Amino acid sequence: MSLRFSQQIKSLLERLTEQPLTLGDILAETSEQGFSLVITLLVLPFLFPMPPGLSSPLGGVCLFLSVQMLLGRRSPWLPRKIAQYQFPHAFAQIILQNLRRVTRVLEKITRPRLQKIANHPWTWQFNGLCISWLTLLLISPIPFTNPIPTVGILLLAVATIESDGLLMCISYVVTFLITLLFGFIGYGLWLAPNLLPSIFK
Repeated sequence: MSLRFSQQIKSLLERLTEQPLTLGDILAETSEQGFSLVITLLVLPFLFPMPPGLSSPLGGVCLFLSVQMLLGRRSPWLPRKIAQYQFPHAFAQIILQNLRRVTRVLEKITRPRLQKIANHPWTWQFNGLCISWLTLLLISPIPFTNPIPTVGILLLAVATIESDGLLMCISYVVTFLITLLFGFIGYGLWLAPNLLPSIFK
């Protein structure tokens, strides 16, 4: 039986006090669940104000991993240069501590449910498709929208780790609603150049 999400975070925090953590270390320690865990670590900062220049690298690695899920890969792989990236100690501690708080809340409402859905062979790939799509929305150049797709990615990642088919179904609905919202935002931005002149007449 695999460790629950918060236990994995606790284990990573304990290791972090002893030595710096790399993305490769996390993937090696968590095996298949490393997909969802590393994706969660990468997108969690998007819930908060981000320093300029970090969005594209973090989102790019997240997309790289989620596409591997979409293709059915069960063992995550990263290029050596990316795998050897070390989280700055202070940054990693803040992220892991915030992640532990988030997962403690989520674990109160999630547990293994609807196992036929959670363990279906296509579910893994469909989750990868949803996370890939949400990541594309996350790194899209629409200001002030980062937290919206991040919530969907976090729900999918935790549902995947906890084998919670019900939360997965809820996440699919959330993904659909986020897609609609971004569609409305994109449509509004497309109309804006034509609307502004008429507004200021």
